[in-house]
Amino acid sequence: MKKIILLGAFFLSLNAFAQEEPNCYTKWAEKFDTRGADEIKDGVYEDVIISSRQGKRAVCYNGKAIVNNGTIVKAYILLVDGSYDEVRRTWQNGSDKNVSIENGISKTMTSVYGESVNILFPKKLKPKKANPSLAAEPTDE
Repeated sequence: MKKIILLGAFFLSLNAFAQEEPNCYTKWAEKFDTRGADEIKDGVYEDVIISSRQGKRAVCYNGKAIVNNGTIVKAYILLVDGSYDEVRRTWQNGSDKNVSIENGISKTMTSVYGESVNILFPKKLKPKKANPSLAAEPTDE
């Protein structure tokens, strides 16, 4: 009985310390959080990333987006033949309406099937800050 309890405790502790592998969306989101982004002005952007997530799984596609009045009007996924396919879903509670953009990432749109979609603007990511210059160590002189 003690062995079963110890074995169960061991497996629970392994599960508690297991860390999730970052996906394409979380990697980009961390960069935007750290560095910030320039303002997204109205226009057509052919260099966006469209992130689709469901549970722990995420896929990031190249695409384009149309921005008007600071919101996403339409988004398209770039296909391998160079054409575009519009991002169409049955959206939950109008989550595709008035999709604002904050810090280079759109508000999350959620489908009725639990898929989360965001539009990212990687070219608007601010440059990485330079590292601080370290002072010299003291010498005996």
